Amino acid sequence: MYSCILDGMETETKVRMRKDGIATREKILDAAQALILERGYAGMTVDLVLERVGITKGAFFHHFKTKDDLARALLGRFADYDAMVYRETRARAEKLSDDPLQQVLIFVRLFEEMFSGLTTPYPGCLFASYIYEMQQFGDDMRNMICDSFAMWRALLKEKFDAVMRKYPPRNPVDTGHLADAFTVVLEGAFITSKAMNEPQVVAEQLRLYRNYIELLFDAPAEIR
Repeated sequence: MYSCILDGMETETKVRMRKDGIATREKILDAAQALILERGYAGMTVDLVLERVGITKGAFFHHFKTKDDLARALLGRFADYDAMVYRETRARAEKLSDDPLQQVLIFVRLFEEMFSGLTTPYPGCLFASYIYEMQQFGDDMRNMICDSFAMWRALLKEKFDAVMRKYPPRNPVDTGHLADAFTVVLEGAFITSKAMNEPQVVAEQLRLYRNYIELLFDAPAEIR
């Protein structure tokens, strides 16, 4: 009987330690991401991460062998989260309408809503921070970023292809370029918002992009 109790206590301890370890790892990643967005990758040091999280170097190196390992894990987490947001937002738009053009307009409007309540400028995109200092990273991280941008393009291009079949555009347009324009608007809005200290810029630029799509495909009033 006592052995069963001890086994149970040992299992519970292991589970708690595992959960604590996961929580610490996430805190390290959160702190590193915030520092990179504030200072750039070169300005994010292990010592600053330790200070912000309040842990020892031993605790840090238990989770990440080097700063490069941290950078790779951080980029992977960001890419996974970004892909989830895009796919879930597209799926939500598809549930709200069967019309491809309205789905695209809803997709953009949902992103507008994400950024409409900002009271301070959005801190920015981690991909952009890495790209600015790409010389510090290897091909694996460059490819990870490229794959994420390709995923964004593919998700929207597929929708714009469907829109094009139903609503001929007013002017000739490449659906891949039109999909890329969403990323260009979003990333450019992040920079402008921070530079001008105007939180509303991101939502406003997305609204302009949505208006452009409506005009380009002469969207009927009932689906705008």
